[in-house]
Amino acid sequence: MNRKWFLIETAGLFAADQLLKTYAEQNLDKKEERKLAGPVVLRRVHNKGLCLGLLSGNQTVVRYLSLAAAGIVSVCQAAALFGRKGFWKKQGLALMSAGAWSNTFDRFARGCVVDYAGFKVKDPEIAKITYNLGDFFIAAGAVILSLCSMFSTSNKKKEKIQRTEDIEEQRQER
Repeated sequence: MNRKWFLIETAGLFAADQLLKTYAEQNLDKKEERKLAGPVVLRRVHNKGLCLGLLSGNQTVVRYLSLAAAGIVSVCQAAALFGRKGFWKKQGLALMSAGAWSNTFDRFARGCVVDYAGFKVKDPEIAKITYNLGDFFIAAGAVILSLCSMFSTSNKKKEKIQRTEDIEEQRQER
């Protein structure tokens, strides 16, 4: 697949999340909750911190940590795009980059991240957690990269074992 498609995907996913955040800002009151489908509900929450409000008291640190993380993911994505192989690695990095930049953009433009999707579940602590698409993109990208790492490691181990076996065969032939 052409590398430009991964960049287009990243931009499109970023735009989709920003559109939903804008919708939540314009159409949902802070205490309002609308049922969407099944256990999914729409609500508007402003998160001034990192995941689950971590470091919400120090927004400068949060902004620059977010910027650094988005930058690192982008550099990894750029490096992966120069390679010919690694479709799933490129896919995972495209998802993570879109989510990271969407949340980073929010932190700098709005002063907080707008979250809008929650789940009605029995546990009240879990039911309070609210997400945005960017969060799901980051999580999905991390899962994909983890799987890629697991499988590529096993392939490297197989290659190393094969080389070791080849060396042993050569020694025995002598």
